[in-house]
Amino acid sequence: MLDYSNILSQTIQDIKPSGIRKFFDMLDGMKDVVALTVGQPDFVTPWHIRVAAIESLENGKTYYTSNSGTLELRSEISAYMNRRFSLNYDPKNEIIVTVGGSEAIDISIRALLNPGDEVIIPQPAFVCYGPIVELAGGTPVYIDTKEENKFKLTADELKEAITPKTKLLILPYPNNPTGAIMTKEDLEPIAEVLRDTNIMILSDEIYCDLTYGMNHTSIANIDGMWERTIIASGFSKTYAMTGWRLGYTLAPAEITKQMLKIHQYAIMCAPTTSQFAAVEAMRNGDEDVEMMRSEYNRRRRYIVSGLRSIGIDCFEPEGAFYVWPNISKFGMSSEEFCERLLAEEKVAIVPGTAFGDCGEGFARISYAYSVEHIAKAIDRIEKFVSKLG
Repeated sequence: MLDYSNILSQTIQDIKPSGIRKFFDMLDGMKDVVALTVGQPDFVTPWHIRVAAIESLENGKTYYTSNSGTLELRSEISAYMNRRFSLNYDPKNEIIVTVGGSEAIDISIRALLNPGDEVIIPQPAFVCYGPIVELAGGTPVYIDTKEENKFKLTADELKEAITPKTKLLILPYPNNPTGAIMTKEDLEPIAEVLRDTNIMILSDEIYCDLTYGMNHTSIANIDGMWERTIIASGFSKTYAMTGWRLGYTLAPAEITKQMLKIHQYAIMCAPTTSQFAAVEAMRNGDEDVEMMRSEYNRRRRYIVSGLRSIGIDCFEPEGAFYVWPNISKFGMSSEEFCERLLAEEKVAIVPGTAFGDCGEGFARISYAYSVEHIAKAIDRIEKFVSKLG
């Protein structure tokens, strides 16, 4: 019998499975669970976007597109970035349409790293960054952001983490899981630290349209940062198109040229039908986005108020669709708190440690669910914490 431990890549064997997925697996077979776990809009993709996809199929448009994606879609992405964020990207050689934001992150990291390069990653953060860095032969260097700083990366923290091996800084804002954002005033000191270095930036802006009370600012807007920034984004969160698997990268032409090689050999092109849908989304979807953002904002205010009213301290998020309550006062680990909440009251939330060791004492709760669903969960959480004393 084969010994697969001697056959499989040691790098992939050493990488831990996603802490989010581990917790989801516990839900299998359970009934009457109120889940607030999934980072997925509960809205159905707007009908006019689905119609565009259906029409493309009816018209037989089922062929490969160019590796970078259709020029029509890349032109719409370029127009959107200019309209929404005053950023200019040439659709012909500075944009790649990818299979979701996940591929956008992957090809960005792989195009930049040599073995041994260090990548600075502020935490808590989405689970994919560190493993992708390791798969590319790099070394993740984590910075634990702090609640007193609203989970923003500070210039002093960045300075301390930089070494001669630093190649890349990942900026995951608006942030999953905390809901933190970085304003122009927050980003300018970060830019000042980087300005006289060769350090690149990967700005994951998948939640750029889901900010509350202020518009998103990209670090690519800051003087001197455009040429060192790759933006990874997509359609999943903004347009409720998670299953369509469509994202994109925005970067200077020389970087895009190298990322395209990885995309060509590993993927070929993003799904054709999804691209036709995305053209319609960007061209005529602004009202849909505003409707969904308004509803998320209503849920955001409701869940923060509800958690605080039952005695759970909760950072108020300014972006994305997650809250990050502090549960440390209950005297148990994040994982134990979430496991007991699931077992005793059948409410599913995600332990903070799924997003890095600094997530200990916190949990992630998604409010991409109806207010009625959230209210039911809060009632059950109140029963649970009342028993803890």
